Amino acid sequence: MPRGGRAAGDTARGREAVAGAMPAPSPGPREVLASSPEAGSRAAAAGSSSRGLLWHLQDKRLRLGLFEIDPGHELHQMTCMMQAGLWAATQVSMDHPPTGPPTEEDFSQVLTQVHEQGFELGTLAGPAFARLRRSLGLADEDYQAALGPGGPYLQFLSTSKSKASFFLSHDQRFFLKTQRRREVQVLLAHLPRYVQHLQRHPHSLLARLLGVHSLRVAQGKKKYFIIMQSVFFPAGRISERYDIKGCEVSRWVDPAPEGSPIVQVLKDLNFEGKTINLGPQRSWFLRQMELDTAFLRELNMTDYSLLVAFQQLHEDEKGLGSSLIFRTVRSVRGIQSPEESGAQNRRLLPDAPNALHIVDGPEQRYFLGLVDLVTVYGLHKRLEHLCGTLCCLGRTFSPVSPACYARRLCQWAEAHTE
Repeated sequence: MPRGGRAAGDTARGREAVAGAMPAPSPGPREVLASSPEAGSRAAAAGSSSRGLLWHLQDKRLRLGLFEIDPGHELHQMTCMMQAGLWAATQVSMDHPPTGPPTEEDFSQVLTQVHEQGFELGTLAGPAFARLRRSLGLADEDYQAALGPGGPYLQFLSTSKSKASFFLSHDQRFFLKTQRRREVQVLLAHLPRYVQHLQRHPHSLLARLLGVHSLRVAQGKKKYFIIMQSVFFPAGRISERYDIKGCEVSRWVDPAPEGSPIVQVLKDLNFEGKTINLGPQRSWFLRQMELDTAFLRELNMTDYSLLVAFQQLHEDEKGLGSSLIFRTVRSVRGIQSPEESGAQNRRLLPDAPNALHIVDGPEQRYFLGLVDLVTVYGLHKRLEHLCGTLCCLGRTFSPVSPACYARRLCQWAEAHTE
C-alpha cells in the first residue's frame, strides 16, 4: 500500500447529472456499501508477496525518467484519493457487473461515492466502460490492482501546451490525464459512436478509453480525469517516442542529451529523416488510418495525435510468424465471413501485451495509436486557424478543419512508412 494512499469507507451510490451536454441520468438512486482497499489487499496478500517483490525489482529498472509521486510530491494527496476512489469504483463494477444487452442508461449513469476521508469520486458511464474493458479482455481485478493503492502513480512531464496533468499507473500499463469539463462532455456525448466504431473495427488505432471520473475534495470544484490504455506499453525497451500531428509550427522539442534517462516524447520536426518500416503490414496501417481519421472527421474532431514509438527487435524475435495470433474482440464475435472480416480491416496481432497498439516490422517493433480525441473544431479552433493563416505563411500548423486535418495526417503516414 502506498504511504498516505489508504482510503475508502462507506460509500453512497447515487446518480447526479453533469450540466451541459452530458446525458441526463436515470432516476432511482440506491445505496451500496463498497469494500475498502485494505480488505482487498489483505485477501490477496498471501499469494502475491513473492510476485510483488519480483515486480518491484523489475519495475525500478523501467522507471527511469518518470517521477514517482511520493509523500513529498505536491500531487501525492490527490493521487492517493484517485487510487482509493478507483479501487472502490472498480469494486462496484465487480460486485454488480453489467448484464444483458447494452442500454442507454449504461452511457448516462453517474455513480458518486462519498469517502470518509472527505472526498467524492464520480464514475461516469460506468457500465459502458465496464463492458468495453471486458470486450478488451481486461479483467476488473487487474484493472483494480494497477490503479488502486498498490503502488504510487508515476508523473509524466509532457511537452503538451495544455495545463493537464499526466500520470501512469505504477506498472505503466494505464495512462491517466486530467481533462476540462467541456472535454469530458464531448467525450461522453460521442461515447456510443466510439464504442460502435471499435465494434466495427476491433483493431482500430484509436486509444482505448477505459474510464471517465470526477474528483471533488470537500466542497471544492470537481476535477475530471480519463483513464486509457497506454499506447507505449510495455515500455522497457522503447528507444524513441513521438507525438505526430502532421504539421511544422511548434513541432520541435530539444532532445535530451544522449544517454539521458529522461522519458521524452519528441514531435514532427524531430522525426525528419526517419521511416516506419512496416513491411507487409503497411497497407493495413494506411487503411486503418483512413478509417479512424474519417470517423474523427465525422465527429468534427481535430488536433489529435498519432503516437509513434520504436523498439529494436532482438534477432530471435525477427520474422516470427508463429508468434502472431488472430484475435477477435468479444464484442464482435460471430462475424465470421471473409467479406465482413475484410471490412473490419483486421490483422494478425503479435502475441504480446497491448497487441492492439503494436505492429512488428522486419527490424523494429512499433507502438502506434491515435490519442487526444476530444478537441472539437469550434469557434476557438476556428480563431486559431485564422491566426495561423495570418502568422504562419507557407508553414503548416495544427488548427485546421477536421477534413484537412484527417487528410494531412494520412498523407504524413503514407510519406513516412514503407
